[in-house]
Amino acid sequence: MLQLLIVAWLFIFGTETVVSHQESGEWSCESDSEIQVLADFRPGLITLDGRNDDWKDIDGSEFPLRPALDPDADHEYPAGQMTVKALHDGRDVYFMLEIDGNYAYDKGENKKCPSVALMFQIGDQATYHDMGGCKEGTDSCTSKACKGFEVDIMHFSIGNAIPGRLYGGNPVDNGEGNGGDRFGHLVDIYAWNPHCRYLDGLGPSGNDSSAQNDWHGAWWHSSFTTQSGYIAEDSPYTTDGQKGTYYFEFSRPLRTMDRLQQDVQFTLGSTAKMSVAFWYPMDSKPWHGSGHYTINCDWIPLDISSGSSLGLTASTVKGSSDGTSISAIVISMISLVVSGFIAYKLFSPKNVAFTPMGNDL
Repeated sequence: MLQLLIVAWLFIFGTETVVSHQESGEWSCESDSEIQVLADFRPGLITLDGRNDDWKDIDGSEFPLRPALDPDADHEYPAGQMTVKALHDGRDVYFMLEIDGNYAYDKGENKKCPSVALMFQIGDQATYHDMGGCKEGTDSCTSKACKGFEVDIMHFSIGNAIPGRLYGGNPVDNGEGNGGDRFGHLVDIYAWNPHCRYLDGLGPSGNDSSAQNDWHGAWWHSSFTTQSGYIAEDSPYTTDGQKGTYYFEFSRPLRTMDRLQQDVQFTLGSTAKMSVAFWYPMDSKPWHGSGHYTINCDWIPLDISSGSSLGLTASTVKGSSDGTSISAIVISMISLVVSGFIAYKLFSPKNVAFTPMGNDL
């Protein structure tokens, strides 16, 4: 029953995307070769709660948001640029997306709320344009026919997601062996092109129960005044139209147990290829599947630093060095005192009791 519901969701959401995924003319892209996203090694820094407090000292990359199907500067997202930040702790990789925008939220209506997606190259031939670029259609795309064109997508629609609460992989949906999220719609998807997109574990050749949703994430808006946490009954959480910034925070293991070529696998010291998409209900009108903005018209390099001290900031290294120096001084002083005490006990004169001599000698 659950799989039928998931397939129905894909049909409803995917059909609109396919129908509206029509470009106005020949595709053209002028990408800046200097842009990138850096993921440094910063362990023990991030609490995954959708808030940006942990990220204030992390440098990010700023990108103008332009329509995905027509990346014209004249049609940029009017409220400003998107800042993308990333780091890893040697086990998980973390992302923070920051986008200015007036508060818009309609509970249960995903398309009347902002939404974001991350996309990564899996197959060597997978292109940013056309979501992988496999030329097969809906009736012929299979893992064999589209081998090498796979992309990995994480999509978060917040219409049923409480701010500050975690969504994504959960025991219920992972127990069904797919990348769904029935609670907050933070889903794990793979694709070969816009017409052939599926939840992890589902596909045209049948389902595989070994798949799961490896992503977790949360969202927040800077206009919120409650810090202790929200529940569903607090919706809409603040007044509609409030000026501020949206924050979307995500994490995923660097490596997953995927054996179906549906997850990107990150490697320390290497570069992955990624993109970010953003949907927003302009003028309070619902967005549609292909009406999204993206950070670039081609892949963005994601540089994942090796898990060494080189990835630490200067302040972290300095603090560690200062702490080590102080510890060394304390240990040296203790050693000096102990050594002096031992020397004193070994070489000090021994007190021998006086015994008077008798007259019989």
